[in-house]
Amino acid sequence: MEEPQVITTEEQNETQAPVQPAKSFDRKKNFKKNSRRPRSGGRVRSEFDQKIIGIRRVTRVVKGGRRFSFSVSIVIGDKKGRVGVGMGKAMDTALAIEKAVRDARKNMIELKMNKELSIPHSVRAKYNASIVEIRPAPGRGIVVGSSVRDVVELVGIKDVSSKLLSRSKNKTNNARAAVKALASLN
Repeated sequence: MEEPQVITTEEQNETQAPVQPAKSFDRKKNFKKNSRRPRSGGRVRSEFDQKIIGIRRVTRVVKGGRRFSFSVSIVIGDKKGRVGVGMGKAMDTALAIEKAVRDARKNMIELKMNKELSIPHSVRAKYNASIVEIRPAPGRGIVVGSSVRDVVELVGIKDVSSKLLSRSKNKTNNARAAVKALASLN
């Protein structure tokens, strides 16, 4: 019988090829300047800015237990005179936001502003229990609270003040009352 050969570690290291250090991946070197892929992950950038004013988890009780879904209210605007408020409900927050944006686009109004990016006169509107009064305030900036501020910023108005005359804390109704007040200017 033949004896098995015993190879020491020194002999083993000599027989193997030398190990090369791993190449480091340089992102700047490997990035093509004129690549065709969009950098936003495939999504097209919307022409409207959006602000979520309320997100709630709502429950429906069925025979087998509780079913949860999400309700989202959102304000969208282009800061050039267009604004809309919408609501959406779905099992997932991303789908609910998408539905809310679609609803806001349907309920969009267009506003004509003066050169100072303000409103020409004071307006007041009521939506359900919410009552909002919006007044021009030259040189004071945006002096507005609650979700009415989101509506005013997204429509593009710069010098305005507002007062919520009702005691309603419902942000969606306050935003819709603000949109209704601004729509009455036209």
